[in-house]
Amino acid sequence: MRHIFRPRPPVPTKPTHRATPYEVFFDLVFVFAFIRVGTLMAQAPTPRGLAHGLVLLLLLWWPFTNYAWLANQVRADVGLVRAGNAAVMAAIFVAAIVLPGAWRHGTQSLTAALTLALVYILVRAIYLALLWHISADNPQLRASMRLRVIPVSMGWPALLLGAVLGGETQTLLWVAAFLIDGVGGLLIAVFAGHARLPSTSHFAERHGLIVIIALGESLVSVGVGAGSAITHWPVLIAALLALTAALAMWWLYFENAAAPAGQALARIPVADRTRTGAIAYSVAHFPLIAGIIYLALGIEVVLRHLAHHTAGAPLDWTSTAALFGGPALYLIGRALFLRLTVRHTPPAQILAAGIILALLPAARHLPAIAALALIATMLIALVCYERMTWQPTAAAR
Repeated sequence: MRHIFRPRPPVPTKPTHRATPYEVFFDLVFVFAFIRVGTLMAQAPTPRGLAHGLVLLLLLWWPFTNYAWLANQVRADVGLVRAGNAAVMAAIFVAAIVLPGAWRHGTQSLTAALTLALVYILVRAIYLALLWHISADNPQLRASMRLRVIPVSMGWPALLLGAVLGGETQTLLWVAAFLIDGVGGLLIAVFAGHARLPSTSHFAERHGLIVIIALGESLVSVGVGAGSAITHWPVLIAALLALTAALAMWWLYFENAAAPAGQALARIPVADRTRTGAIAYSVAHFPLIAGIIYLALGIEVVLRHLAHHTAGAPLDWTSTAALFGGPALYLIGRALFLRLTVRHTPPAQILAAGIILALLPAARHLPAIAALALIATMLIALVCYERMTWQPTAAAR
């Protein structure tokens, strides 16, 4: 008798579920795409280029949060869910490859932009298919799909039309696509009442993984910017300053924020976790990731600048804005994250973000290496101050 292939049914997660190696690999592919956004911005470090990068980061971030939530419902490494996640990784990898050519100008080919739009549609369609698959035994979740399909599918025409038209029209239409899909989906997740977070430890761990992978991958910008000039002493000093800044940002999140926030989320009743989880992790973590990518862009420009100019030459306005705006955005995201979870925001980090932004005009006239040293010093000073004065675990209680 011939055996009929039947995929394994979805395996629901337990409260003790943790991130699997398969999910770590999934996250690596997404972070690769985030870093490629930095490559796009580095090609044209202009205000318009920074804005285009922000739009692409938004369009990449929202699917990641959806798949992180999906993996909190059922195991991501079993059956059709595993196959669907593999297809998503392949799609995001293709998107990352073509991403630097995603914005069309004039008569430029629409291949990259159209490929990116089609990949996004495929990733969202797979999400809906997997959601249908895992909701077979959950009538409430199955019923909520009628709402979820609306914002997901309504954004697709804007993506395709923007890819075809290019220019500023593409910017406006792709922003509209995110607002329809992302904001609409967030409102449904928060207010529909059908979503649950069975494992807070898994949800917190997935978002922590994406932060640490992004911090690690951001250091790739050192080698990219320095090129063959990496042995020059100003370049080596700048590379160490970049590592110092990344280490400080790691400390601020993993030593002083991640654990107490995860504990606070776990204390919330299961029925009420969705709103806090959606806003504190799916929303507040975006400024963290965007801040890391903008800082990586600033570091790459500083290293490239030192490799081809004298050590005393300053950066241009846009590069300085990325170098200083990235850490400020990171601190703002961390402040929002802590406010939503432990219900406390250390005043020092708000002050530090304000000082970093206030120093931006003066930093424009500093040598590039001095501007990077100033950022690293500010972040280390904040780490030391919080180390001495703030106990996040106590604040969480």
